[in-house]
Amino acid sequence: MAVKFAALFALTALAGCAFVDFRADRREARAQAAHPPLGRIVEVEGRRVHALVSGSGPDLVLIHGASGNLRDMAFGLMDRLDDDYRVIAFDRPGLGYSDPINPRVDDAFTTRADSVAAQARLLQAAAAELGADRPIVLGHSFGGAVAMAWALERPDNIAALVDVAGATMPWETGLAALYKINGSTLGGAAVVPLITAFAPERMVEETVEAIFAPNPVPEGYADFVGATLAVRRDSLRINARQVNGLLPQVTQMRARYASIDLPVEIVHGVADTIVPLEVHSARLAELIPGANLTVLENVGHMPHHTTPREVVSAVDRAARRAGLR
Repeated sequence: MAVKFAALFALTALAGCAFVDFRADRREARAQAAHPPLGRIVEVEGRRVHALVSGSGPDLVLIHGASGNLRDMAFGLMDRLDDDYRVIAFDRPGLGYSDPINPRVDDAFTTRADSVAAQARLLQAAAAELGADRPIVLGHSFGGAVAMAWALERPDNIAALVDVAGATMPWETGLAALYKINGSTLGGAAVVPLITAFAPERMVEETVEAIFAPNPVPEGYADFVGATLAVRRDSLRINARQVNGLLPQVTQMRARYASIDLPVEIVHGVADTIVPLEVHSARLAELIPGANLTVLENVGHMPHHTTPREVVSAVDRAARRAGLR
């Protein structure tokens, strides 16, 4: 009897897993059909990198943050910049439609993640493949850490740096529990498929609202950016592992920031509770010689959408300081 019960339990569990996978497959397919790649795929070191190129002028690379893709940069900001710059927006490795650097990072049974240094090197190579040998580099949030790593790893291949609400310094508060769960071996295998299969649309909307708070989400943003792409199984695992691994990396990078010898513009909102100003940009500006910090009152974590003129002005200052305008 015990053997029969165990067999029945195993069959039930397998059926449940199959149903979860079926639901997850369908939701991922719908997300990708609704939000296909916007640009071109660049082959770099055997890996695909999704890039969107627009405009003409000095080269400017845009790097999105955690849980994102290049659509975040394409929602308004690129249009404000591409009259004066040749703008290149990338999907960071492992997110959107770019391959991860670590070939097993999309496996539920590994907890390794691509370092910000490795991401910077790959994106620099992709930019060079597109003819941008020494661009201005703008990074938002997690992308700010990648932009800083670019300046440290490839100092001869960057003209200036614009850091927008970047996660660039060590912090003391813990990360949300879901990052730890999704980034773990067990959570990646068991919890992530359940989120992909059953997470309600309202949960995605509330996450977007929290990222913009206290500012409103621009009309049409959530639909355009493809927030559901971030709920795909591989994206959830990869994003969690990247975020979980960031603290020790910026802790090591901090000791090298004083060596950065290029124009640096920093833009950060006072009301940012996701990447707090006083923890990150206020301290970063003190470490980099000549760095210029623009502090925005009543602005949260998304200044490139809520106060885009200030971000464009920072890009223009960086270009002038680099002798490109």
